[in-house]
Amino acid sequence: MSLYVDIRKNFKDFHLDVKFHINGQRLGVLGPSGCGKSMTLKCIAGIEKPDQGIIILNDRVLFDSKKGIHIPPQKRNVGLLFQNYALFPNMSVRENIGIGIRNKSEKSKIINKMLILFRLQEIQNLYPSQLSGGQQQRVGIARILAYQPEILMLDEPFSALDSFLKEQLQQELFDVLNEYIKDVILVSHNRDELYHLSESLMVMEKGHIIAVGPTIDVFKNPGYVAAARLTGCKNIVRVKKVDDRTVFVMDWNVTLNTNTVIENTIQFIGIRAHDINIGFGPKQDNNMKVKLKGMTDKPFEKNIILSSSNGTDNNTIWWKVSIKDWEERLFRQIPDYIFIPKESILLLK
Repeated sequence: MSLYVDIRKNFKDFHLDVKFHINGQRLGVLGPSGCGKSMTLKCIAGIEKPDQGIIILNDRVLFDSKKGIHIPPQKRNVGLLFQNYALFPNMSVRENIGIGIRNKSEKSKIINKMLILFRLQEIQNLYPSQLSGGQQQRVGIARILAYQPEILMLDEPFSALDSFLKEQLQQELFDVLNEYIKDVILVSHNRDELYHLSESLMVMEKGHIIAVGPTIDVFKNPGYVAAARLTGCKNIVRVKKVDDRTVFVMDWNVTLNTNTVIENTIQFIGIRAHDINIGFGPKQDNNMKVKLKGMTDKPFEKNIILSSSNGTDNNTIWWKVSIKDWEERLFRQIPDYIFIPKESILLLK
């Protein structure tokens, strides 16, 4: 199973230009609203027509601008689940699941399999208006899988759900996708969802891909400022290169040593708020004297807002500390110094 996409499409104030290839894996697409995530899915599904490029699914050309090929959506065998799940309101759960099944002799068998897989047996005769958001989502995915598409694409599948239901359904979807051996694309602006569900990650901004690779690797080394922000990095600051493994942070007025060689194109570093630690004092590398600017509480952690004691007036450092560490390691006090591990410094362009 494979999908190759290399397309471009111009809009009034937006230009989509994406190129990627997946081969039997779950690809997460991360980016802010309006960056082109959903438009990319619509182009693959045939709902939108690119201006230029090519789309190949399992050696079958779905679109080729040079050859004038544009297979209509109903002939692409592509499964796309929209945010609102698009269930037919006048059909029961059972009827919704069966609507796209082409093998009539196997229709009942396939529907029953989906009902069991998504635990929908008890509500199979209900209508969409009688279902919860989570139930509607499960019906929507069951309907697509019953159609047996060559690729499954989910556009913000959890956006309409509350946090408790969202986590429960993420795990259910993860279990289902582990058994689905075809290509899957999951679009979201929620990094936690994609970290949990996707094997590979593609980060988009303003219609372009700015980072792509195994999900864990992209989080560890996003490479670009925009990608670091989208993957949740709270501390991004401009730096000057001192030598191959040393940078000077202007706003913090501190020199930091890195774990990797610094290219000349590096202009920023990123430090995730969870990676900051208690400092040892002024004589230790990567230690910084700090003062408290503010603090906010969450149920299981504290957001501590600091600034470098020797930095500029507007410098800010975000530090996330678990409640356990706040009480047992910090003893409910802000240390004079913080420590930034070399291996936690993200080098960014």
